[in-house]
Amino acid sequence: MLVAAVGDVHGRFFRVEEWIDALEQSRGERVAAVLCVGDVETFATPDDHRRKATKRSMPAEFAAYATGEREMSRPFYFVGGNNESFEELDLMPDGGELAPKVTYLGRAGSQVIEGVRVGYLSGIYAPTRYLRPRVPACNAETNKQAGYFRKDDVDVACAIAGADLLLLHEWPRGIAGTESAVAVVGARGIRRAHWPQVGNPYAALLVTRLRPPWVLCGHIHVPHAATLYWDNGATTRVACLDQATRSDGGLLWMNVDGPTVREVGWGTSGEVAWREGDPWDERQSAARIRIAGRGEY
Repeated sequence: MLVAAVGDVHGRFFRVEEWIDALEQSRGERVAAVLCVGDVETFATPDDHRRKATKRSMPAEFAAYATGEREMSRPFYFVGGNNESFEELDLMPDGGELAPKVTYLGRAGSQVIEGVRVGYLSGIYAPTRYLRPRVPACNAETNKQAGYFRKDDVDVACAIAGADLLLLHEWPRGIAGTESAVAVVGARGIRRAHWPQVGNPYAALLVTRLRPPWVLCGHIHVPHAATLYWDNGATTRVACLDQATRSDGGLLWMNVDGPTVREVGWGTSGEVAWREGDPWDERQSAARIRIAGRGEY
């Protein structure tokens, strides 16, 4: 079974569908489901996008799906990021369908998707809001706060049992590597000295508690690959995705056999970057591949 994952969409639904079409052609098989790590921006009308979107220069393409003008050709599941249509998502904390085949998973929990148990935590960490109660999303300030997860969300996520894959928006603290540091310095204005502190400690806590075989995340717009090794001999492979501007870092595909990932690749070419039993580290990162000679980052 072929499963695709995309980074921060920021409204670029048409582009994502084109990428999936190209991937299917390259691999010669249909994508069973698309997973997204947040910042999707499911604004129901272009006016909503202009009025409420944080990044108003992004496209408002979801409106075509909300009105029925277009329909997603594959099931699309996403966690919330920190740039979303929060006034709608706030009404469905446990998730729900926003358009045919477009499903918001919810704030925290798990769901079986095509035989794979997917755990998830929406949002990013804000120290000043973590222990505060959530307020209804109804204006610019409360919409911003809606993009932060709370302690209750983390508690729910930590209680997940048997997750095969974990979807996060923000990186777990402690997985940043040197090659991604090379890629991000200048592009994001993060000094190399600060790079090890990228990510948040509660996402790291969640990964440590669950120890899932795979973790997918986004938010920073830098592709990265890392493996965490546990004291019982188990491993967790982390794939961080770029935003949906370049397919070679913003699209990841997995060849899944039951709940087990057998092969992984970046982009639409269908080329395998990792096979079961291989190491998963910066050598398999799309950022490293670019630095190694496939184009400037």
